[in-house]
Amino acid sequence: MRKVLVIGIGAGDPDHVTAQAARALNEADVFFALDKGDDRADLAAVRRTICDRYVDGPYRIVTVPDPPRDLGGPSYADDVAAWHEQRVDIYERFLRDELDEDGCGAILVWGDPALYDSTLRILDRAAARGRVEFTVEVVPGISSVQVLAARFGVALHGVGEPVHITTGRRLAEGWPAGAGDHVVVMLDGRCSFRQLDPAGVTIYWGAYLGTPDEMLISGPLADVAGEIERARAEARSRKGWMFDTYLLRRTSPGRRAPGGVS
Repeated sequence: MRKVLVIGIGAGDPDHVTAQAARALNEADVFFALDKGDDRADLAAVRRTICDRYVDGPYRIVTVPDPPRDLGGPSYADDVAAWHEQRVDIYERFLRDELDEDGCGAILVWGDPALYDSTLRILDRAAARGRVEFTVEVVPGISSVQVLAARFGVALHGVGEPVHITTGRRLAEGWPAGAGDHVVVMLDGRCSFRQLDPAGVTIYWGAYLGTPDEMLISGPLADVAGEIERARAEARSRKGWMFDTYLLRRTSPGRRAPGGVS
């Protein structure tokens, strides 16, 4: 039966590739990638760098244009679902046309496949259609969240508190209920931290983590929010895309405020 390896390759640094991922890379007969356009060419280059470093011998990559996203409808969830269905069609064609019945294909996923990535959900939908039979094996990777915490040398949660990871869209509604004093935010294209009361909040912000373009800013939210906004806008204009992650840490009454600005 066909097998698909979903391999987490880290946040961008080839050194993030684990020993398990390196072994999995050498199992694949073909690598499948979605082309996100010229402005993301540096991401494709990182994939090739990883394959060049870890794959023993020649390898084959099949690239298909990623369908455009239309997220301007009345329902964000419905828009995403429609976009995912287009990707399911592509994955089915890949499995049917590029793999023998006993072949092994690989999809390289930024960070970890379990965290804010659609690959596993899309493969589940393809399996549910039943048009092509295949198995899935997942190899975990180092996420941008882990790299962010490492860069600043901070923990992602307080003692006995949950690890709360959310999106900018959700943060715009306010500090998440039940989140404790630590919130990790991903996929925030609108700098939603601006919607919060900054009193007692420290932000640890990183962009392009693990790449040569990595950016790091931290400090009291009231002091560095504008700096982050300006740096983010400039970098996005220059590169054509942006991926950032940040940790918000709130000081509870009676606790000393965290310090440090980098």
